[in-house]
Amino acid sequence: MNGLTKKDFVRALEIKSQRMFGRTCRIISKNQLYKTIAMVVRDLVMERWAYSRGTVHQNPERELYYLSMEFLVGQSLASNMLSLGIDGIIQEVCEDFGFSIDEIRDQEPDAGLGNGGLGRLAACFLDSLSTLGMPAHGCGIRYEYGLFKQKIVDGYQIELVDPWLEDGNVWEVAVPEETQIVRFGGYVEQVMVDGKLTFHHRGYQKVRAVPYEMPVMGYNSPVVNTLRLWGARAVTHMDMDLFGQGEYMRAVEEKELAEVISKVLYPEDNHPEGKALRLKQQYFFVSASIQHMVSTFKSRGNDIRDLAKRVVVQINDTHPALAIPELMRILIDEEGLGWDEAWEITTQTFAYTNHTIMEEALEKWPESLFRALLPRLWDIVYEINERFCRELWERYPGDWDRIARLAIIADTQVKMAHLCIVGSSSVNGVAQLHSNILKEIVFRDFYEIYPEKFIGITNGITFRRFILQANPSLADLITSRIGDAWIVEPARLKEFAQYSRNPEVQAGLREIRYQNKLKLAAYIERHNGLKVDPNSIFDVQIKRLHEYKRQLLNALHILRLYNRLLADPSQKMTSRTFIFGAKAAPGYRMAKLIIKLIHSIGELVNHDTRINDRLKVVFLENYRVSLAELIIPAADVSEQISTAGKEASGTGNMKFMLNGALTIGTLDGANVEIEEEVGPDNIFIFGLPSALVNRYYRDGNYHPLDIVEQNPELNQVLEQLVNGFLPVEHRDMFREIYNGLKYGNGGMADPYFVIKDFASYSDAHRRVDELYRQPELWWEKAIINVAHAGRFSSDRTVEEYNELIWQLPQFS
Repeated sequence: MNGLTKKDFVRALEIKSQRMFGRTCRIISKNQLYKTIAMVVRDLVMERWAYSRGTVHQNPERELYYLSMEFLVGQSLASNMLSLGIDGIIQEVCEDFGFSIDEIRDQEPDAGLGNGGLGRLAACFLDSLSTLGMPAHGCGIRYEYGLFKQKIVDGYQIELVDPWLEDGNVWEVAVPEETQIVRFGGYVEQVMVDGKLTFHHRGYQKVRAVPYEMPVMGYNSPVVNTLRLWGARAVTHMDMDLFGQGEYMRAVEEKELAEVISKVLYPEDNHPEGKALRLKQQYFFVSASIQHMVSTFKSRGNDIRDLAKRVVVQINDTHPALAIPELMRILIDEEGLGWDEAWEITTQTFAYTNHTIMEEALEKWPESLFRALLPRLWDIVYEINERFCRELWERYPGDWDRIARLAIIADTQVKMAHLCIVGSSSVNGVAQLHSNILKEIVFRDFYEIYPEKFIGITNGITFRRFILQANPSLADLITSRIGDAWIVEPARLKEFAQYSRNPEVQAGLREIRYQNKLKLAAYIERHNGLKVDPNSIFDVQIKRLHEYKRQLLNALHILRLYNRLLADPSQKMTSRTFIFGAKAAPGYRMAKLIIKLIHSIGELVNHDTRINDRLKVVFLENYRVSLAELIIPAADVSEQISTAGKEASGTGNMKFMLNGALTIGTLDGANVEIEEEVGPDNIFIFGLPSALVNRYYRDGNYHPLDIVEQNPELNQVLEQLVNGFLPVEHRDMFREIYNGLKYGNGGMADPYFVIKDFASYSDAHRRVDELYRQPELWWEKAIINVAHAGRFSSDRTVEEYNELIWQLPQFS
């Protein structure tokens, strides 16, 4: 797009405005201006996409299908402008119309296609795949509504509908002619045909899977890959006979039951209907994706027996695990292959990424539900399990306990992680520590059988979005010193380290941070009605609310600091603004209670004149990608404080590091590798290591009450949860938190070691405070963090996947 001028863009904008709205650019609304700009940009993207389809994607030597329940792509206008190299032109055009580029960008809702790190990682991978010139397809669900829109009312989380598609999606293209049919329920008949046993699925419910495609551009790359999202539609729109009889609800019942499949991301599954809907969602999108993959492959004249040579399918966590038996179904029932040949092709086609060691997140489905909803796949999974268990018996004769542990079907449950391991050619963790835990603890028995399958590939983030787009001033500062090669060669970022003690560069980074803090402070005042001091330390924890991520530890420590200031208002302490952003799952009671606690502490602290505004607590509602892009560049301190051994990797830690925030964290997930990169003097590590955490779990000799008795400050904080100190409706509101920490709520007391790590965490914060009062040292360490972030680029991650698993060609 180097030949495009501002004059060309304005001319295209005027034509588009007239044709879309029947108005000239000078009299359209802000939202109409966004749509007009987006449609002009879209036209340019479509030209690239068409070229890529006609060359790179015509019949590639090998291509990737990346299956994921989530693709947290955020807003698309800014990333497409950046990839086209026209962001500067559009910024000038917006200013000519009296708007900032941020005002126009914010007219676009965040795509409601994900929840947390899993979906953000998938989006980063698509960006890197396109940038590196690798042919790939993302496959997921086109959710009509996002997870939910979070509203905070009196400190409580309220879930509202997130209708992100109500005004349309500029970037998608419906492709109804490539609709696939997905089948649920019914029964399977076995019929002998010419001496061969065949299987026929009868009495099923049909659902149409309609594809919607979104282009994924690469930075300075000819490759435009595709994100294909499936929307559920009924086969018939309405029963006209019932409608004519006045049975209006019954007339559309089939339509509504079909289309609910793609209504909402992660419906609550604490009841049978929710469980069935989640299983339907998973099968719906993998069946449509695998059917499309096979039909596309064959339409190019390829032999189905060569599928594994030309195609690789990456399963992003266990949600898409049903793709394995679905491919077996197609190969056996539709292509006529025998079991052994089909299994060989299938296992060589799939690769599995594990994202969790949490027992509750390793999906299992009730056998009865699985059999009723997916009868043909049940037969196939049952046979996979039978054959696998026979292999186990030959290897471990008489070891029934081991066989039961490893079986795919056991205790009336279908274990999806086990299916992924058995049915894939590789199994990877997403950080060094996580990969080791998988091999040594979680999947130890499987590792003994398949040591060659297990590998580790540390996660990464796209630099284009999280520094070029989110923090362009910092990107310019880096480029002014080391050139712009680092944008596509992230390892070159290390050259920036030579400027860590350069006063001019330190001053530049300090001013950039201050300006970003001013922007965030203005957002906080506008949305929270709270003034915060941009000269204070902005201490940030933004991530999904879960007990193992330990927002509770952060909150209790804030109470400790508050108590200290009340006891001695004159003590040395740098002013702090603690910023939280988190959504709790609608049915996760404890997580919601912690959100209420954070707000109660904020209500207490933010308006107490005795502490002279030296502490502020901010909870930013409805955390999302576009909000992260505002928060991360303004952060001084990055809170990565999960219980060691619980976080698979984390990617927020990488985004903060890239923008120069210093990490306070445990030796968990990718924090371990961040410490290796920057050195122990440039990160604030605290807390139990994962080996000790696991020993406490194993031995059962952790006694938090003993620690509380020896730590008066901690005891004071805990008692304040229940003694009326906090402004709440009744003093027992946080009794469940209090009891859980000290005694356990029917289980282990303090299972995430908040009490055990409290003193160490407090000391780490003391070190943060001391360092911030030494600005030359602080900014030196900040620059070192930026310079060593190259290892955590998703470009590097994708290159490792390609070397170890995918073997894709690269186009430049």
